[in-house]
Amino acid sequence: MNHLKLFIKLTRLNKPIGYMLLFWPCAWGLTLAYNFNEKLNNYFFYLILFFLGSVLMRSAGCIVNDIFDKDFDSKVVRTKNRPIASGKISVRQAFFYALFLCLLALLVLLNFNSLTIILALGSMPLAFSYPLMKRFTYWPQLFLGITFNYGLILGWTAVKGQIDLMPLIFYLGAIFWTLGYDTIYGFQDIKDDEIIGLKSTSIKFKGKEKKFLLTCYTLLIFFFVVGGYQMNFELIYFLLIVIPLSHLFFYQIKTLKLNDPTSCLRVFKSNNFFGLIIFMNILIVKIL
Repeated sequence: MNHLKLFIKLTRLNKPIGYMLLFWPCAWGLTLAYNFNEKLNNYFFYLILFFLGSVLMRSAGCIVNDIFDKDFDSKVVRTKNRPIASGKISVRQAFFYALFLCLLALLVLLNFNSLTIILALGSMPLAFSYPLMKRFTYWPQLFLGITFNYGLILGWTAVKGQIDLMPLIFYLGAIFWTLGYDTIYGFQDIKDDEIIGLKSTSIKFKGKEKKFLLTCYTLLIFFFVVGGYQMNFELIYFLLIVIPLSHLFFYQIKTLKLNDPTSCLRVFKSNNFFGLIIFMNILIVKIL
């Protein structure tokens, strides 16, 4: 039981916000592409597959992240008790866990068409090199956005079997979403990161944080409106977009206290609600 608890802590399975933020773009892409005049069996089957894939790949990604960052994690208050950083799980054990999870994810992936499989495999170098970005650039959050929202394209190709302009527009918007929420997340560790020499958009835009977040979220809404126009969505989509817009600007930015880690974490976690709202908006418009 103790080792199981360490495994759960290592993979962050006790913190669902991570795999949900990976899952929502997949669900968006799938819902955008799906023809709801057909049987719903395939839709729910794909939705379950993407959820399982998100849990597995996020868990494997956490392990790889902790392997790369074990020396840094031991110097940060929030992360010093992680299983690898604290020495409770060895790097070798962690590597085999990550490999096992990737093999399970591959079994899930093989249920999709060839294009989706090829695109997903092509994203693996991005997923596992992300932890290194904070050493070299102030834009690791941008790299995470490119990686974390890749599922939006996969959701589309799983149904359509081809890449089109529409999912790419939504994908660009989703990148700015991640750029915003992960900047908020980074403020939890900004003091420690500055001391040990790590880089992030949280540090780069220190003192101009809310302007940066406002820019990111404005571009997010812009691309989602353009995407809805390209999809020929009904007026209700553009009316419903007011709900996530209000959440972004009046809750996230307005209530955020950047010098309070608890506030940063609370606002960051609220992005799960944003993901759900966007999913419901797209689903409603597609069904109607």
